Amino acid sequence: MQNTYPERLCQAILSLADRNGAEVFVVGGTVRDWLRGVAARDLDLAVSRAALAFARELARELQAAFVLLDEEEQTARVVWGEYVVDIAGFRGGARDIRQDLLKRDFTINSLALPFSRYLAAPAADRRLVIDPADGLTDLLSGTIRLLSPAVLVDDPLRLLRAFRFFAETGFVIEPHSWQWIMDFRQLLATASPERISYELDCIMASQRAFEAMVLLERAALLAQLFPELARGAGVAQPASHHLDVLGHNLETLRWMERIIERPGDFYPAQGADLALYLTEARRVVRLKWAALFHDLGKPAALRLIGPRITFYQHERLSVELVATIAGRLRWSREKSEQVGKLIGLHMWPFHLSNVRRRKGEVTARACLKLYKAAGEELPGLFLLAMADSLAGQGVEKPAAMEEQLAALYNQVVEMCRTRVEPVLAGPPLLTGRDLIALGLAPGPVFKDILAEVEKAQVEGKLTSRAEALAWVSRFLSAR
Repeated sequence: MQNTYPERLCQAILSLADRNGAEVFVVGGTVRDWLRGVAARDLDLAVSRAALAFARELARELQAAFVLLDEEEQTARVVWGEYVVDIAGFRGGARDIRQDLLKRDFTINSLALPFSRYLAAPAADRRLVIDPADGLTDLLSGTIRLLSPAVLVDDPLRLLRAFRFFAETGFVIEPHSWQWIMDFRQLLATASPERISYELDCIMASQRAFEAMVLLERAALLAQLFPELARGAGVAQPASHHLDVLGHNLETLRWMERIIERPGDFYPAQGADLALYLTEARRVVRLKWAALFHDLGKPAALRLIGPRITFYQHERLSVELVATIAGRLRWSREKSEQVGKLIGLHMWPFHLSNVRRRKGEVTARACLKLYKAAGEELPGLFLLAMADSLAGQGVEKPAAMEEQLAALYNQVVEMCRTRVEPVLAGPPLLTGRDLIALGLAPGPVFKDILAEVEKAQVEGKLTSRAEALAWVSRFLSAR
């Protein structure tokens, strides 16, 4: 795949290189993606001299943002619209690009070619690539290989980056590198939370998040990252489940990935709308986190009532544990709240499904309550419920649970479209001023009365202001 960077950006880089007498090379992930025919997300450059000055000049010329990443390592980032250019000097006193490449992390990242050749090549040409670590061989064979164990000591985040590369490429971590990861895994605790969080989100954004988490668990890194998750190992569940709590959390992530890929297979009547809901990349990542963490609270909630295993209120405990993890990984408030909301509500569809199975329908009042609780994440809540259901395949699991969830979602969507949303979008039948006019003093009861009027309106019991005022009068008389 030929590079897809704007001409203005490319010409600015060439002009700066010429004026400063610097050699500029495309390196690392940009070359790796170019050779694989994948559009690179960022442009990674190595500059032979004065890398920070080069980056500052480039930012000024493009009127772009300059971000200093590491002054000692001479690394900076230039952000120009949707384009991100990472610029670094040669590493560790390297005198030329070959020495620089041999100081990098993985062989498949130890690849470079002059920027001018990268621009001129009509397609990925392996003959142009500078490859002192034989990374091309590993790239062609699909192998993730560390250059040495020392690179893990230099930057422990590389322990996690190996699994991110697996998740993004499907490449295999070769045995020596796997052993080095096992030997040095405790060093990951010294990496910054923000960098760990970035790598983990890259894993979740891939199509192999479940497989990567299984590998992290096998390497004993998952327990190091998330001791809250590891506590579920060996915790038995009722006979409706076939896995322990840890296994079930992982299995829910596996099903979530499948559902995200083809939501219409699981909710046939809502497939198009769910696919639209899933177009936001951040939302997909957060759904996967919710799937992995949805039952974190079960070990603490475990109680035995005779022979029965119960986990009452486990969702509340799960939300508390996720908040702890979110703080540790420096998640944004929005991300933490969204993941927590999905987890806190994840049992609701099952409770409603039980009601619907007994009574044949769900009321408009129940749909209003769910809609207001879930908000824009109502589709995600049902995606999580479906993944949770499919992840439990014990011998005593109720029959047709997934079909019932799909039927329930259809009914909830229709009820919200025809009853709930028109009421919430329109002017309320009554306001606080109406209640004051009836002689009520402002207070907490206002919220209760107006909420009851809203519910009655959704149910079709109240259709006008006069009816609502009469209802309030009767309500006050009854009190």
